[in-house]
Amino acid sequence: MTAATTRPGGRTARVRAAVLQATADALIEHGFDRLDLADVARRALVGKTTVYRRWGTVAALVADLLSDMAEQSVPRTETGTLAGDLRANARLVQRTLTDPRQGPLFRAVIVAATCDPRAAEALHRFYAIRIAEWSPCVTRATARGDLPPGTDPGEVIRAVSAPLYYRLLISGDPLDEAAADRAAAAALAAARAGAYTAAGSAPGAPNA
Repeated sequence: MTAATTRPGGRTARVRAAVLQATADALIEHGFDRLDLADVARRALVGKTTVYRRWGTVAALVADLLSDMAEQSVPRTETGTLAGDLRANARLVQRTLTDPRQGPLFRAVIVAATCDPRAAEALHRFYAIRIAEWSPCVTRATARGDLPPGTDPGEVIRAVSAPLYYRLLISGDPLDEAAADRAAAAALAAARAGAYTAAGSAPGAPNA
């Protein structure tokens, strides 16, 4: 992880964990439109007043859930090569989006983000953390001369996962390991060609 978030301890931590687990369960089962604070409290076995006092709205629940998911997300894999690192990133995204629990949960929070500004802000923050977590592998590759000077690390990492989310949300095409590997290879080829520099092109970019 790029940064640690101070987490409450004791009973407060247990209540938060139970409520966020219940929120995730409800999102998977019913979606954002039917997310209800009272139902979440019932599932979490906590008082309604606790949920209403601490979170207040379903958007706040989703925002806190995304914050927790960012805190718990898997750290960056370091393989020793940029190709290996990008492939590891793509495969992690692919496994997450096809997981029986995580896949539906991500669909639900993305839907929530399309109709609620607070949920959208939390989703953007979640992905900013993940991009920052993986960007150093691109920064190091650029410093080694494997990529053109000025390559934007965040753009490269976004390019790895974008085709996978397209398959999940738009096309419905198979979201398998082969698709993940192609997404990583395409992002790497584009980066080497200079597509993610400030100028958008870099003639003579290295082929390493």
